[in-house]
Amino acid sequence: MTGVTEDKTESGSRRVRVVLVDDHRMFRAGVQAEIGVTAETGVEVVGEAADVDQAVSVITATRPEVVLLDVHLPGGGGVEVLRRSSALMADPEQPVRFLALSVSDAAEDVIGVIRGGARGYVTKTITGADLVGAIFRVSDGDAVFSPRLAGFVLDAFASTDAPPVDEDMDRLTQREREVLRLIARGYAYKEVAKQLYISVKTVESHVSAVLRKLQLSNRHELTRWATARRLV
Repeated sequence: MTGVTEDKTESGSRRVRVVLVDDHRMFRAGVQAEIGVTAETGVEVVGEAADVDQAVSVITATRPEVVLLDVHLPGGGGVEVLRRSSALMADPEQPVRFLALSVSDAAEDVIGVIRGGARGYVTKTITGADLVGAIFRVSDGDAVFSPRLAGFVLDAFASTDAPPVDEDMDRLTQREREVLRLIARGYAYKEVAKQLYISVKTVESHVSAVLRKLQLSNRHELTRWATARRLV
C-alpha cells in the first residue's frame, strides 16, 4: 500500500477516465475544479452521479478507469455501489477501480469500502494535486490511502477475528452515524451542517433520530456513548 504523495508528471503520457459519485452537486463541481484541465492533468471526468442507482447506471454506461466514490449515498451507500459493480471490478481486460473520497475518517467506513473492493480511501481534505496522483495510482492497481487511514486497514486485515456486531450502531443510518461522530467531537449544529453540506434543521432532525434510537437524553450522553465505542 502506498500513501498519497504528489505526482506532477505522470499525466502527460496518458489519460484516466473518471466518474464522480457524491450526493452534493457543489462538491462534485469543486472536485472537477481541483482536478483541473484534462489536457494538463490527464484526468477526464466522463460522468457524475448523486445516488446508488445513478452511480451504477453511469459506471456501467461509461466504464471509467476510476470511480471517485463517496461513502455515504442515498440508496445504500458506497458499499452498495461496490456490491453492484463487482462484475465490472473483476473484468480482467478493463477493470473499473474505485477510490473512496469521503469526509468521514471513521475506521468502520474505511474498512467497509475496502472490504467491498475499493482500491483506496482518501479524505476530502486532500489537495487537487494529490488527488490526481491518487487517481493515477489507483488506475494502475495500487492501493492508496491518506496516511492515518492506512493503519485502520492494516489492523483490520491483520486480525483473523470478525469485528463484533454492534446492534445499536446498526440501528443508525450512515448519515446519522456521520452526524453522531461530529456532534460527539464537539461540533455545533451549524458546523455540522457546513461540514456535511446539509441544513441546520436536517442536522437537528438527525440528532433527534439518533437520540431516540439509542435511547439517550442529550448530546452529553451521546458523546459518552460515542467515546466508549471509540467513534470520536
